[in-house]
Order: sequence, then C-alpha cells, then structure tokens
Amino acid sequence: MLKLLLLLLFIFSTAPLLSYTLKAPYALRISCGARSDVHTPPTNTRWSKDFAYSGGMIANATRPSFLTPPLNTLRHFPLSEGPENCYSINKVPSGHYSVRIFFGLVAEPSFDNEPLFDVSIEGTLIYSLPSGWSNHDDERAFVEALVYITDDTATLCFHSTGHGDPAILSIEILQVNDSAYKLGGLHSGQGIILRTGKRFSCGAQNPKFDADYSGDLWGGDRFWNSISTFGRHSDRVISTKDQIRQASQAPNFYPEPLYQTALISTDDQPDLVFTLDVDPSRNYSIWFHFAEIDPSVSQAGQRIFDIVINGDKAFTDVDIVNMTGNIYSALVLNTTIAVNGRSLAITFHPKRGSHAIVSAIEIFEVITAESKTNNDEVKALQKLKTALGLPLRFGWNGDPCVPPQHPWSGADCKFDKNSSKWVIDGLVLDNQGLRGSLPNDMSRLQNLQSINLSGNSISGTIPSSLGTVASLEKLDLSYNFFNGSIPETLGQLTSLQTLNLNSNSLSGRVPSALGGRLLHRASFNFTDNSGLCGIPGLPTCGPHLSTGAIVGIGLGAFAALLLLSTVLTCWWKRRQNILRAQKIAKRAAPYAKARTHFSGDVQLGRHHPHENTRMAVENGPSLLS
Repeated sequence: MLKLLLLLLFIFSTAPLLSYTLKAPYALRISCGARSDVHTPPTNTRWSKDFAYSGGMIANATRPSFLTPPLNTLRHFPLSEGPENCYSINKVPSGHYSVRIFFGLVAEPSFDNEPLFDVSIEGTLIYSLPSGWSNHDDERAFVEALVYITDDTATLCFHSTGHGDPAILSIEILQVNDSAYKLGGLHSGQGIILRTGKRFSCGAQNPKFDADYSGDLWGGDRFWNSISTFGRHSDRVISTKDQIRQASQAPNFYPEPLYQTALISTDDQPDLVFTLDVDPSRNYSIWFHFAEIDPSVSQAGQRIFDIVINGDKAFTDVDIVNMTGNIYSALVLNTTIAVNGRSLAITFHPKRGSHAIVSAIEIFEVITAESKTNNDEVKALQKLKTALGLPLRFGWNGDPCVPPQHPWSGADCKFDKNSSKWVIDGLVLDNQGLRGSLPNDMSRLQNLQSINLSGNSISGTIPSSLGTVASLEKLDLSYNFFNGSIPETLGQLTSLQTLNLNSNSLSGRVPSALGGRLLHRASFNFTDNSGLCGIPGLPTCGPHLSTGAIVGIGLGAFAALLLLSTVLTCWWKRRQNILRAQKIAKRAAPYAKARTHFSGDVQLGRHHPHENTRMAVENGPSLLS
C-alpha cells in the first residue's frame, strides 16, 4: 500500500514535467532568402526555406558576428517597397514562444553595411538597432523576446528609419512552456513581452546555446554568453563536474551545466558587483541562478548574503543550501524593478561567510504588449488596398495602428477604451494617383470621422454603405471620376459637416436630405457634375418619377414600339402582295384583249344569223365557199 501511495505521489508531482516532455514543442527556423532547406553544423540544425512569408528582395549575406548561424542568404527591404515590411507566419499554434531574429549585412559594396531599423513582434515595438551594432561580436547581432501568440499567426515587422534597408538573416520561433518566465511582481499574464537584454553564464569559458548544453527543447534554445569576471579583480571562477539537482525543471528548463560554474568574491573584495548600461525609464525582470558548488560550504548557514539592486535590497538573507535543501542544487530567484537612470548595478553582499557567489544572470526588459487594431477594420483596409491598387511605397503591412511609432501611411488611429482595441478614425489618401473603385467593405470602418480621397482617378459609384458610418464628419471625393447618382443613404449622416463631390461625373437629383442640410451651416460642394440637379446652383430637375413609374413607362414604350413594328410589317407584306398581283395582270393584258374580240364575234354571229346569210348572198360565192 505504501509503495502504491509513493508511486501515485511521484506521478502527480512529475505530471507538469511529463506533459511537456512527452511531446515536442513547435519549432520553426527560417533561413531568410533561401530557396531550399538548409542544415548547419555542428548540430545539423534544419532551417526552412523562405517562401511566401514576406516581400522584399533576396541577396547574399555577410555574417556580422560569430554568433550568427552560418547561412549564406538574407532578405532585405528597400524603402521603395514601403517603410513597413513584415513576415506573416501562419499556422503557429497559440502559446508562449521564444522569438529570435538575426540581422545580416548585404554582401555587396553598393549597400550601406549597417542598416538601422526598428523591430516589432505582434504589433509591439521591441528593439531599435543602435549605431555600431555590426562592429560588436556579441548579442547585438540578434534580438530575442518571449511573447504570447494567440491567433495562430506570428507577425514580425521591420520598420525603416531612413538609414539603410532592413536586412534579416534568419528567424526562429520556438515554443516554450506557457508558464515560462512568469512574473509575480510588476506584471503578469499574457499582456507582456520580455525582451532579452543580457543573459550570461558566470565562469563559463565559451558562450553556448541550450542545444550546446544538451538542454531540454522546451527551454527554447537560449543563448548564454560567458563572463569570466565582473572586473576590478573582485572575483574568481570555480567549477564542478558533479551533478546538479533541480536544474532542468518545468517551466523554464534551465540546462544543468549552467550551474556547474560560478563566480565567487575574494577576501580582498567580499562584495560581488555587476554593472550594466540600460535604457532609462524602463522596467526590468532579473533572474538569478545559484548552486552551492564551493567545497568549503557543506551545510546551511555557512553562506548568507543580500542582493542589492541600484541601492535597494531585492533579497535578504539568501542561503542557497537552506533554500534548496542541499548542496549542488539549483536555486532561481526573480524580481522586477523600475530603473529610472541608465545604469543597473547589482551587488551580492555577504552577511555570513566571507564570499558571495552567483552562477548565472538573466536580464529582460519588460514591455507591455500593444493592443491590436479591430480585426474588422483591418480587413476593410486590406480590401481598400486591393481595390485601389495602393502602391508598395505605402507599406500597408502588419497592423495599421501598432506599433504606434509606425502606423500605416494615410491611416489615422485612435484607441477605443470600450473595446480595448485600436480603430481607424481617418483616411488621408489625397493626390496619390489611386485608381479603381471603392468597395462596400468601407462600411466596416465604423469609427471614421474623416475621409479624403480627392485628387485621384477613382471611378465607379459611391458606395451606399457609407451612409452607415454614423461618425463621419468629412467626406471629400472631389476631383475623381465617380459616376452614377449620389446615394440617398448619405442623407442619414447627421454628423456630416463637409461633403465635397465636385469635379466628378455624377448625375441625378441630389438627395433632399442633403439639400436640407445646407441650411445648417454644412459645407457641401456638388459643382462640375454636369448631370446633377435639384439644389440652388444646379439645374432644375424634371418631374420626379418613382422607380416603378420609370419601369412602367419603359415597358409601355417597349409595347408601343412592338405594336408599331407589327403594324408596319403587316402593311408592308400586304403592299407587296398588291404590287405582285398588278405586275402579273400587266403581263397577261394582250392575250386577254384578243380573246375578248374573238368571243365578241362569236356572240354576234349567234344573235344575227339572217344578217349573216344576207351578206353572204350579196357578196357572192366567195363568202359561201
């Protein structure tokens, strides 16, 4: 019975770990610009070909850092194709991911060798490449962040800043435990992104990835830089080959070798001090890693120290053996702090025992994830982009409103507190050489207050669905090629104050509801439309007929035309018959006359026989013979 209870206890205690080790995490590595899959040494890592994820151009690549994977191609984005360019990767299961993007240099002398641009993930700006990044052989060759993906699509965007074309060598999207690096302090949940600022293994000889450490795949293949000293001759390296307990455990799965080296302070300088330059006015999440591998410490109470960050105590009375229950056991501590200045100073101050110790440190910038734009409105803008054939230079890629530092050109955004989404409240696309026609989907932009499409070559009719955008205050469609009538639905726009439809090819009566608004200080312009009528300044309209009346008149005219056509056909056929008969009679006239004379002589002889005899006697025998 006792064995059964122990077995059940073991199963339940390891269930979280088993749930992640029984299946492989989602992993996608893209070799940007590659036309076929690539495998790289020494781990034979597979990089997928770059197909149908993005626009831009393919070029040969120069590796800026020894950290950069040995790939030969990249994808870069000329400014002529727009300031915003994105990789949109579909069918990524919803979850928590480590996303890493390596930067490259175009291997052609005509290109600026160091492009500077901004990087966003899922609409949140996470990094701006600093000047000189390509001259440092360290983590500046890539950006890495922990982010939640919730809609089965990963969107990674690169925003031009006017200094060179963004150039991307590779992209990695690696699934991690949903609870990995969960914060319990300043922020928590799916509303944050953790951008890796610094991650290093203390006392390690060489930088390594988790894969080099034979780490668990659910760790996300993190990169660990090596640091052999904090400087000022304040420390020394210690190491061990003994097994470290409680290391590679859910949810973070840290590799065991991480805890087999450490930096320990000296007798001359008992405080162990690490200083790092950071961006000011940011929040940072700091993770400390410890294992008691010093042979001089064998039990609790022999080493106790405080951790002080920028002068404030973050942890007091840290006793590794007491907190883990044993020597050679991993301990992880985490805190989140706000940094106002440009420096992050971490001090490990001994309180019992003469030395402080640390195995590894991770520093993340805590970034609040941006809310996205209303999905219906994004679809409406995408339809508009296609319908008007927007040039590539507009760069309508990714999210229209986020990051807020890089909205779509011509789209004005505002944050809707009720829905916690960004919405579109203005379209300013005048004098851009646009063609095509307006789609009915524009009615999805229900928060529009202003539309200016003047000075283009847009044709077709004005969508009646615009009458449902109740917030619309200004509509300028002047100097285009719109035809047809003005939709009656525009009269429903009670907030409309400016309506410019001049210089088009519109016809018909101006809706009476719009005409009446002219008395309420509204500014409407309908001039230079030769077919419009019905308000002062335009021609007078004829009798107004309903649609049914127009249809009835049309059908009556058609019936009359059909009747007239039938009568004319019958008359023409009868006329042809008469002419034919007269022609035949004319041809037969001489023969008919001869027959008539002969018949007359015969009849005359029959009626006067004696007269005939008398004439015969008088004339002699010649008449009788």
